[in-house]
Amino acid sequence: MMDPVRKNPMLAVPLLLLLPLTLVFTTKVSQVSATGSGGKILVFPEDGSHWVNMQVILRELHSRGHDLTVVRSIRSWYIREIPEFYTSVNVDPPQSESFTAEMFEALLQRSLQLQRMTWLRYFFEQQLDMAFTLRLFHANTLQMISAILEDAALVARLRAERFDLVLTDPAFPAGVLLANYLDLPLVYNVRWLNTGDAHMALAPHPTSFVPMYNSVLPDRMTLWQRARNFLRYASSTLQERYVLLPIYDELLARHFPPGAELLAMQRSADIWLMRMDFVFDFPRPTMPNFVYIGGFQCRPPQPLPGDLEAFVRSSGEHGAIVMSMGALIATLPKDVAEVIAAAFAQLPQKVIWRYMGERPTTLGDNTMLVDWLPQNDLLGHPKMRVFVSHGGTNGVYEAIYHAVPVVGLPLLFDQFDNLLRLQVRGAGRVVDATTITAASFREALEDVMTNPAYRDNMAVLSRLHRDRLVSPLDTATFWIEFVMRNKGAAHLRPQSWDMPWYTYYGVDVMLLVVGLACVTVLGPVIAIRVLCRAVMRRKTKGKVE
Repeated sequence: MMDPVRKNPMLAVPLLLLLPLTLVFTTKVSQVSATGSGGKILVFPEDGSHWVNMQVILRELHSRGHDLTVVRSIRSWYIREIPEFYTSVNVDPPQSESFTAEMFEALLQRSLQLQRMTWLRYFFEQQLDMAFTLRLFHANTLQMISAILEDAALVARLRAERFDLVLTDPAFPAGVLLANYLDLPLVYNVRWLNTGDAHMALAPHPTSFVPMYNSVLPDRMTLWQRARNFLRYASSTLQERYVLLPIYDELLARHFPPGAELLAMQRSADIWLMRMDFVFDFPRPTMPNFVYIGGFQCRPPQPLPGDLEAFVRSSGEHGAIVMSMGALIATLPKDVAEVIAAAFAQLPQKVIWRYMGERPTTLGDNTMLVDWLPQNDLLGHPKMRVFVSHGGTNGVYEAIYHAVPVVGLPLLFDQFDNLLRLQVRGAGRVVDATTITAASFREALEDVMTNPAYRDNMAVLSRLHRDRLVSPLDTATFWIEFVMRNKGAAHLRPQSWDMPWYTYYGVDVMLLVVGLACVTVLGPVIAIRVLCRAVMRRKTKGKVE
């Protein structure tokens, strides 16, 4: 598969025109970053779509002269050895039950099955599935980090490199554990952590207006929705404590000092580069070391390959549609694919569809199936009318950047929440994969393409998203270099990360207040009762005498 993240070629511009731009750019860069000599960065990425966006930051760091070392499994799906770009540390963890394409397909089928259930059954069945998936993913993560820490020669080599920091995606904590083991500053490229939104590790998370991961709830909730949201919060907390954390107990006991805790290590990161933008995500409480870089992978479109350009241009005034279900979903259930193909065949638009399964029998002449497509460049094409997406974060931000409305077909993970946010903003529609028909899918496409409100609302999001003093990618690299220059950013870390829960939530203060109130109120009452009894005894004694 071709790499979907390509280096932009420098445009040839006359030197005279470049001079004023260079002065402005130099001034801004001097305010944002003083790179100096390149640093040494140890990178521990995650695979799949997470690697797609991590590459964007790494290429920018490489262009600034930094020396990159990437830790990868030899069985990685997407993370390849690229010697001219970075040095690879290839790890061969013990064979375990890996997350294969067949297992991913089974997970997809299971997701469709769950969506057909009543809410209560859906919730409990989903939590059981989540516990199983957490064990599977984290068992593989445990194998990976164990293989590294038990290789004395590799650990000695990593220490000898004297890295300036570790850059990791902490969706799974192998990079977190390695950074703490090597005692290196830590920077996250993050959106998810353990069992939910990464904010939950440090920032307040009021369930009254902050929807939980996979809740498919807006930020304005009814009483019943708030109850459901709190139930998910409680379930997530329990799964983290009793399903996820015990997986690493033996590793921590073997390789770390007594009392070491995974949650404390995760909270100790200096800078959290959050792949979010509140233009898209619902506003919520945050922390000073959270830096928002949502959409950093987006860029102006490049010319399309000749065959794609000709196909898109042939659409005439009707325009084109692009459909992609992300890095991991190359195929769909056959019945769903047949319905989608039939709906596309009834439209006058040209359709480019990234699809690698069996060719649907209902496919029309207006639809081109491809193994790979330049998604960002297609979305930036002036003839693009709508983006059919599963709701992955990368694709959603590219659609916002290029102001292309979305018809969403969520299938797994955070896709439901992402597309709900677009629908709430009026920039897209969501189609239920369990009830989809050719007629309903075609109606959704035609509605989004013909109703100007969708494109207008997406244009507003795009304008707000682009209206920044500094680009998200420059922001990300500035803070990475900030940590290198200053050997961390401890001054930005809140003290809450090492507080016991009863202190964080003020339980001890509430007990103190209740205790003082009781003493204040009950003390005089008790004293009066004691005094009254004493008086009564004297009177009784006097009468007896």
